[in-house]
Formats: sequence, C-alpha cells, structure tokens
Amino acid sequence: MRYILFFISFLFLSSVQSQEDFLAKQYFNDGDYDKALVFYEKLVKKNPRRTDYSEGLVACYQQLERYGDAEKFLLAKIEDSYAFPTFFIELGYNYTLQNQPEKATDYYDKAIQKIDENPNFGYSVGYRFQKYALLEQAILAYKRAMVLKPELNYDFQLARIYGEQGDIEKMYQSYLNLIYEGKTSRSNILRNIDDFISEDSSNPNNVLLRKVLLKNAQKNPDILWNELLSWLFIQQKQYNSAFNQEKAIFKRTDETSLDRMENLGQITLEDKDYENATTVFEYIVAHSNNPVSKLNAELHLIDIELVNANGKKLDAVEKKFQALVGEYGNQSRTLQLQIAYANFLTFKKENPAPAIAMLKESLELPLGRMGIAYVKLALGDILVYDQQFNQALIYFTQIQKSLKNDVLGQDARFKVAQTSFYKGDFDWALTQLKVLRGSTSQLIANDAMQLSLLISDNSLEDSTQTALKKYARADLLAYQNKNKQAIEVLEDILQNHKGEKIEDEALLKQAQLLEAQKSYESAEFNYKKIVEFYADGILADDAYFALGELYRSILNEPEKAKNHYEKIIYNYQDSYYFPKARKQFRQLRGDAIN
Repeated sequence: MRYILFFISFLFLSSVQSQEDFLAKQYFNDGDYDKALVFYEKLVKKNPRRTDYSEGLVACYQQLERYGDAEKFLLAKIEDSYAFPTFFIELGYNYTLQNQPEKATDYYDKAIQKIDENPNFGYSVGYRFQKYALLEQAILAYKRAMVLKPELNYDFQLARIYGEQGDIEKMYQSYLNLIYEGKTSRSNILRNIDDFISEDSSNPNNVLLRKVLLKNAQKNPDILWNELLSWLFIQQKQYNSAFNQEKAIFKRTDETSLDRMENLGQITLEDKDYENATTVFEYIVAHSNNPVSKLNAELHLIDIELVNANGKKLDAVEKKFQALVGEYGNQSRTLQLQIAYANFLTFKKENPAPAIAMLKESLELPLGRMGIAYVKLALGDILVYDQQFNQALIYFTQIQKSLKNDVLGQDARFKVAQTSFYKGDFDWALTQLKVLRGSTSQLIANDAMQLSLLISDNSLEDSTQTALKKYARADLLAYQNKNKQAIEVLEDILQNHKGEKIEDEALLKQAQLLEAQKSYESAEFNYKKIVEFYADGILADDAYFALGELYRSILNEPEKAKNHYEKIIYNYQDSYYFPKARKQFRQLRGDAIN
C-alpha cells in the first residue's frame, strides 16, 4: 500500500511539474515575462541542475531588464562545482546587454577555457555562441575542441559560420574536409555548396570553388578532387571539362567501371548537348567490357543521330539497328535493343507491322515480371499507333494488374485511359483517370488530372461530344507524329467551336505542335491567347511556363521569360511548374544562390 501511495504521489508531482513547464514556456512565447518568471523560479527551485530552466529564468530577467537579478543568479551558478560552461556565456551576454564589453569578453574567454578541461564541451559552447551571433568566439570554441580531441569534427558548423561571415573560401574548405574524411553524406554537403554556385563559370563563387579544389589536389593527390571538379563542371554545363575529369578517374581506378561516364552521358544528352554526348558515348563504346553498357551507349548514339533525321539518314540508322541485332541477337538481356528498334520502325519509319512481330517474339523469351511489363508496354504503344486499340488495352491492363503498386503499373493504367480516350470511350477513360489522380508519380497524377478535366468539362457542355472527339483525333495524330494533320484538326476546333471550353485545350495543344515544327511565332500567339483569355483556367500556368521557356531558350528574350516565370511564382504556387519556374527566374535574375 505504501508503494502505491508513493507511486501516486510521484505521478501527481510529475504532472504538476509538466504543467508548470508548459505554462512557463507558453507565457514566455506570448511575451508575458512576469508570469513566465513565476513558473521558472518554481521550476529552478525544484530542479537546480536543469540548465534549460535556469536559462529560461535568466531570459525572463533579461526581457524584464532585471540585469542585476540575472547577474546575481549566474554568478552563483558559475560558483557551483557542476556549473555548465554555457553559464559563462550567459553571464557574458548579460554584460553585453548592459553595454559592458570588457566584462562580457572576460566571461566569453572563460567559457572557451572550459573546453581545455573537457573538449566535449566544444559543441555546446560553440552552439551557444552561434545563438548570440558571436561567430568569432564560436569558431574559436569549435577549433579548440577539434585540436584537443581530433576525433571531434565541427567542420559542418564551421562551414555554416564561414558562410554567414561571407568567407566563402574557408566555408568550401570546411565542407571539403567533411567529404574527404567521410564524416557525412557527400550529397548533403554538395547540396549546401550548390547554394553558393550557379551555372555561370565566371561567377566568383564558382571560380573560388575551382581554386580550392585544385589547391587540395596539389596538396593531397586523390581521386576525390577529380570527382568534385567533374561535379562542378557539370553544374556549369562544361561537359567537355567534366569528360576530361571522368577520363582521368576511369584510368586511375584501373578502368574497372564506366558507371560515372554513363551518368555524364545521360546528363549531357538530357541537356541536348549532342556534340559532347556523342564524345562520351563513343568513349564508352570504345572502352567498355560490359556488353550491356556498350549496347546502351550505341543506342544513345543512334538517338542522337535521329534528332531531326529524315530520308537517307533514317535508312542509315536502320542499317545500324540491323547490325546491332546481328551482333547481339534477340536475348533477354538486350530488350532495350528490341524496344528501341521497334519504336524506330514504328514512329520514324511508319512501319509498325515488323515492330509488332519483333516484340511478340521477345515475349517468348525467358523474362522476369518487369521484363515482360516493359515489352508489353512498348508493344501496347505500337498497337495504339497502328490503331489496334483493343489489343493495346489488353496488354496495358495485364501490366496494370501485374504491377498494381509500381509506377510502371500506374503508367499502364494511364495508357489504358489515354487509349480509351483515342477510341472515344470517354466514360471508361474517366474511370481510370479518377484512380490515377492520387498517383505516387507527380507527372502521372498531373497528366491524369488534365485529361480528366478535359473529358469531364467538355462532356457536360456538349452531350454529342463533337469537339471532344475531334480533339481526341488530333491527339492521336500527334501521337503518330502526324503533326501537320493534327494542327489542321485543332484549327477546325478553333474555327468551329469558338467560346467552348475546349478552346484553351486546342490552343495549347496546337501551340506545342507548332513549336515542335519550329513555327515559334504562331506558337507564341497561341500561348499569349491562353494567358489573355483564360487566365483563370487550368492551363494558364502551362501557357505561362511555355512562354517563359520559349523566350528563354529559343527567342533569346530573357526579360520576357523572367516576367512569365514570375507570373507562376506569384499566381500559381500550386502549379507543377512552380519549382522549375522559380529556378529559371532566379538564374535569369543572376542570383548567386540557386
């Protein structure tokens, strides 16, 4: 019974203390320092060794300008044998508030001296100095602790302080120390460094980082410095310089892996720097001992050749595909070759029959679940091109059921909806799209939402769905790379369905096709019409972003581009394009920080 009473008393006291703790913090945060003081005095009396309660009490005294009371309390604290070194900083800061810098400095120095007794105090002392923006003292505290106990590492804290001080060179070196010593994630450190550089190689911060990296490489030759120089050159889009670093890395690692080179090739290709991408992939073909890596590089080289290719060039590319098929055959590990060749025959040569036969043959190979899904997805796309919609739907549905929780399964479901849309089965398309609006892939969810709204909006207004059927026809023609015919069908909608809800959809789709045909002025006209007449519609952000990209990358009118990105930043913060628009806007504005 006695133990039960003791336990109940303990719970009661704990509850009271928790309530007092809560009220003290609440009153302090509300600026009611007199009331907060009452509770902190009680808490300190009951828990003299709780530093947070003592610091709360001191903060109340200081807010009430009762500096004498704070001084008396802190002087008593630092006399205790268990005094924590941060109390010296609190006392020093109390003198700073009273404009007594000499006394303040004396106690700041005493706090740093405490680190000599126990280097583990380095973090708490340094952090407290940072709290009061006493950055030089924080640097001294962190450095002293690291000297006394080398296994301690406060380079991350030092880097942040140097960044605040504008000492970028020292900041870079502290971050690089962390990477070199493997104390933290490289990607995390590079994200921090990335905040201080830009794509402009002449930016002073970029120049300084290159200088620091080269200095480290001279002092301590290590492959790490080549890797970081390559990373810097990639940020600056100097892909040839990055390629030179990657060659050096490959040779210094006994030519064991071309993974880094493959990654560089992908980045260069995505950025449409076809000349440097060709150089990278040719190097991989010449040096790779891995048949799959070599084949992938050869397929990328074909992709580059296909940019704006037609006529005789297409015939030459077809011979290259045939040669690769002769070399690698039709195997489970070369599915990428069969799919690429099938897509070439269909979408470039407009000859889907042999492509369909090839992929059906591939399905007879011993494949895993994912391999089967990739082949069926490609086969379904080609069947859609050939307007064999029902057969395509069978393959897409099989993938969807096989990979329910995978992005590939969600992609297949979207293709079911899209194919149903092409064949005019709008109700079934909507059923699929409703599920996809919650997709884990933002791109799929965004596409699903737009197609869903297109169908629902234009079904309510027109029960015959005449305009919607025309739009579906135009969309299919665009899918088949018959852009000229698609533009004509969209023009029919714009002429004969003026004022209907589908007008902005037709304007946007037509603008995108016109842009693909390099009819930039006509595309610009369409985009401008959307933002002028449909500013409240769901496609306004698409049009603003498209105009921004058009002015930035094609028409070379950066000020106009900035204006359109800015519209998204201020008016469409929920837009899918918001992060990209913000990044492009900042770069055009010349911000030092990305």
